[in-house]
Amino acid sequence: MRIFLGIDGGGSGCRAVIGDDAGHVIGRGEAGPANIVSDPEGACANILTAARMALGDAGKPEDLHAVLGLAGGNLAAAAQTLAAQLPFASARVLWDAQTAAEGALAGRDGIVAALGTGSVFARRVKGDLRMTGGWGLAVGDEGSGAWLGRAMMSRALWAHDGLIEMTPFLRDLLDDMGGAEAMAGFAASARPVDFAQHARRMLERPEDSAVQALLAEAEAWVLRRIEHLQPEAARLPVCFTGGLGPIFAARLGDRLGVDLLEPRGTGLDGALMLARAGGVT
Repeated sequence: MRIFLGIDGGGSGCRAVIGDDAGHVIGRGEAGPANIVSDPEGACANILTAARMALGDAGKPEDLHAVLGLAGGNLAAAAQTLAAQLPFASARVLWDAQTAAEGALAGRDGIVAALGTGSVFARRVKGDLRMTGGWGLAVGDEGSGAWLGRAMMSRALWAHDGLIEMTPFLRDLLDDMGGAEAMAGFAASARPVDFAQHARRMLERPEDSAVQALLAEAEAWVLRRIEHLQPEAARLPVCFTGGLGPIFAARLGDRLGVDLLEPRGTGLDGALMLARAGGVT
């Protein structure tokens, strides 16, 4: 009996699941972040840690047929480099957006807005998957937790310099981080997951004008990405996933003009499903 490995890895962590031919789940594992562009060595180590934890005594890594949905997997060079380092019987390194879309839609047509540490959007129609976004915090990831956290720090520093109004939330953020210089020092070496940790603080202060302005900007970007993927003819339902998915679904649902789909599975489910199917649907 063959055994299969599904991996879901991003800026906040890495999860693994092992399954067999009969559809049974053998084990699960977790480890640290697995962004193969921002930290390829750390990502590889965390992937192997999570896989070994999930595998337990059920076999050897060399027995596994794996599909890995990873942040940065859309960049061919990074995906190929990682695949060459993995000990598995077979390994397909995909974009985590692909596995998230497959898991969420589970064969249905629709648009997936995956909003977590990063952001990426996908449209699935009759098995054809089209992606947009997901280019990383340095040049994209609009509406994501990392983007929100970094943008709010920029606004705090603008307020410190007198360019915009200093709101109570911005003042609290500056004070909690030790002032403007400490915030700039943090940002100089922060990873996307580090910025994303501060996004939740914003959501707890929806009455603050700076928070309201930034959330409005994030909503505009999310709507723009979704509309870009909508066909000109029959509009597709939308499925929000990721840690911020439910928040944007609640804020934007009435403005989309389409049905909202509940995700049927996660990116981890999608990776295992594709591993069992032998690749990409």
